[in-house]
Amino acid sequence: MRRSAVVDESYWLASTPRTHYPAPDEDVTADVAVVGGGIAGLCTAWDLVRSGLDVVLLEADRIAAGVSGYTTAKLSAAHGLVYAPLEAKQGPDAARLYALSQQDAVERTAELCADLRIDADLERAPAFTYLQDPARVPELQEEAAAARRAGLDASFVTDTELPFAIAGAVRVDGQLQFHPRKFLLALAEHLTRAGGRVFERARVTGLHDGHRCRLTTETGVTVRTRDVVIATHYPVFDRTLLFTRLTPRRELVLAAPVPSAAAPAGMYLTPEGGVRSLRSAPYDDERRLAIVTGESFTPGAGDVSERFDRLDSWARAHVPHFDRADSGYRWAAQDNDSLDHVPYVGHAHPGTQHVYVATGFGGWGMSNGVMAGRLLTAHITGAPRPAWTELYDPRRLPPIRDAGRLAAHQAAVAKHFVGDRLHTGHVDSVGDIPPGSGAVVRLDGRRRAVHRDASGQVSALSARCTHLGCLVHFNDAEQAWECPCHGSRFATDGSVLHGPATRPLEPREVPDPPA
Repeated sequence: MRRSAVVDESYWLASTPRTHYPAPDEDVTADVAVVGGGIAGLCTAWDLVRSGLDVVLLEADRIAAGVSGYTTAKLSAAHGLVYAPLEAKQGPDAARLYALSQQDAVERTAELCADLRIDADLERAPAFTYLQDPARVPELQEEAAAARRAGLDASFVTDTELPFAIAGAVRVDGQLQFHPRKFLLALAEHLTRAGGRVFERARVTGLHDGHRCRLTTETGVTVRTRDVVIATHYPVFDRTLLFTRLTPRRELVLAAPVPSAAAPAGMYLTPEGGVRSLRSAPYDDERRLAIVTGESFTPGAGDVSERFDRLDSWARAHVPHFDRADSGYRWAAQDNDSLDHVPYVGHAHPGTQHVYVATGFGGWGMSNGVMAGRLLTAHITGAPRPAWTELYDPRRLPPIRDAGRLAAHQAAVAKHFVGDRLHTGHVDSVGDIPPGSGAVVRLDGRRRAVHRDASGQVSALSARCTHLGCLVHFNDAEQAWECPCHGSRFATDGSVLHGPATRPLEPREVPDPPA
């Protein structure tokens, strides 16, 4: 498995085969339609099929190739400094139910791999949340105590295998790390063998919510079902206005092989320095892949290349033998934070009995995706619901104490919606855009998203995101247009990479330069 060049791709995608499920070419009828082929969608579809329902899964592109294909693949109930704040804000029962649901997802994944004989490089490992600032040690001690009260095997420690000094850490034993694509592709195969139907290149653009639901795809296919699950990471149909309570963010990921003896056995996370996460994965007989994550930022914030450079400098300084020039990967993960840092899983809005949603995983999509599968299946089948059902209910009202965060989020969206129209782009003309870059430029009185490829060819698109009309910004490192308001992302040809947008950016003419 020796390589000599850096790959601008997720290791999980680069090390697994492409999928080739068909696109629907005629109308479809089923008991349940699951929209989205990531871990939440696939786990929900599997649990529903196991319950005896006729299930169709609709993926806009390729399954396990969106957010779930770009994760760091830590499957853990240890989500950073979460239990002490949750206990303080929502009470000890909320913290206990959160821990119970997340650890249940960890164990269910291990059981699935054993029962279905899925080889997903599954490894048990402790999870650590550490800090280097001695003044914050009481914060760690409080978190360890809260996590123990919530039922986790948690402790405060000062010694770890990290090759640099820390002030302390919260250690939670009994967690998992795995290869998400190996797990999800195998699960999809078992799903189809059990009678489920998987369709790719089936972007859903319309939803009729009623006693019988109806979905329409961009190719005109109609899907009729009793129930619908929207598991698209960010809800593409949002009648509860969840976008007012979700904040998108991206984090960069670097990976490089290191000698096995130098690779961490545990999973490490610190909120310091823009967030830094470290774990390793099997690679070859002599090496493991060190995976470093960090540089959390809002889509469209810019300077992504500089952020990659900062993360690379941190990795080289903190991980022995980390050198992506030998062979390595880089990619970016995206997720959404809920207002109260608890996901939204359940009925999509108060007026529906048949449309469900799973979103707001806050960077912990692996455990939350598995949790969502169990919870949504109980909703749909009428089985006894888990004790944590109300904790995750999307219809819950934002706490009064979170009103400030809600207002700040809406103010940031409004700033982009209005302010970006007053301050256009980074350049004054198309001629100022260098090869391999893009900018929003005013052309003939209208703002256009203009890109110049490596050969110098120029193309232009509408600069308005097709979700709610915010102006897109260009991500130089990933060569994509991004909406800073709600996280939609588009390729340089305008096609949708991430929702909530379901329609591409429209192409526009590039006027000839003046003679």
